[in-house]
Amino acid sequence: MTVTVAMFQGPEGLGPEPDVARNLAAIDDAAARAAARGAQVLVTPELSVTGYDIGPAARELARPRGGEYHAALAGIAGRHDIAVVAGYPERDGDRVFNATTVIAPDGAELAHYRKTHLFGDLDRAVFAQGDELPVQFPFGDLTCGLLTCYDVEFPEAVRAHADAGTDLLLVPTGLMEPFGLVAELLVPARAYESQLYIAYVNHCGRERALEYCGLSTGAAPDGTVAARAGTDEALLVFDVDPELLARSRTVNTHLRDRRTDLY
Repeated sequence: MTVTVAMFQGPEGLGPEPDVARNLAAIDDAAARAAARGAQVLVTPELSVTGYDIGPAARELARPRGGEYHAALAGIAGRHDIAVVAGYPERDGDRVFNATTVIAPDGAELAHYRKTHLFGDLDRAVFAQGDELPVQFPFGDLTCGLLTCYDVEFPEAVRAHADAGTDLLLVPTGLMEPFGLVAELLVPARAYESQLYIAYVNHCGRERALEYCGLSTGAAPDGTVAARAGTDEALLVFDVDPELLARSRTVNTHLRDRRTDLY
């Protein structure tokens, strides 16, 4: 069965200070519009609940897994009958993780992932690195997986998902200038070389020191780009087709032809 994925690139105008209420309202609005367009899952950017480039406020706004952010996202998912993928700073004891959660319409957490590859001082000054890969969950007829931003730039991380049977890889991101080629070139290449779909969903506009690239991308395993945003706020929808996936995996035999005895 085809799964329709919505990608929310936004909200615009994040400003210099984090605004959780505003971000949750934007996710709620996007979920309503995505459901109206027939989507079963909405993917939002990296740390979409709080914002990404928020400095020490990430520690102040960190909340435990299953806490108030879960409750807010569960309310959104339930109101609009759509699964929601969103990120937040997760507090676990003295540590804070860059976390992504997937919440079903009934409020259940389908999956929880902690970013494993931290990007520069922006991540390392605040977050501990996760140590679980791959993280997967069933969704309809698909096996879905999670990565966050910089993770997808490591072919080993995506290949680990391919080897574990991931069909659709959901990647909230905070891609900034001047790295737009990651969305334009690398993400479609990852989808092709590892024979899976990727929903790569970015922020847009400026947040403190960062100018985000936008360019949220839905990439298919046959090398095509199913959806791509520009640099402004956008809600994109694309279909994940298991039959196309099966055909592509038949034509492209890279995974089967690897010389794992040599590398």
